[in-house]
Amino acid sequence: MPRKAKAGKIKLKTHKATSKRFRLTGSGVLVRTKGGKSHLRRRTSKRTKALFTEMLPVQGENIIQRVRRLAPYLDKKD
Repeated sequence: MPRKAKAGKIKLKTHKATSKRFRLTGSGVLVRTKGGKSHLRRRTSKRTKALFTEMLPVQGENIIQRVRRLAPYLDKKD
């Protein structure tokens, strides 16, 4: 028996690593986390470690386009 044809558009899959690393702010700005937060931080000063927590706005139109393609359903977080 032949399969039924699907109606409508194809669902896009979200690249999960991208959705975990990037976020949209309330004003729609794409922000990213900083690297180097997970390990080998014993010798790092407290001030430097505190700076790892802030999110940085993403620079560059090409990177923003790539993130939007990889995570098409990336919505604003409440």
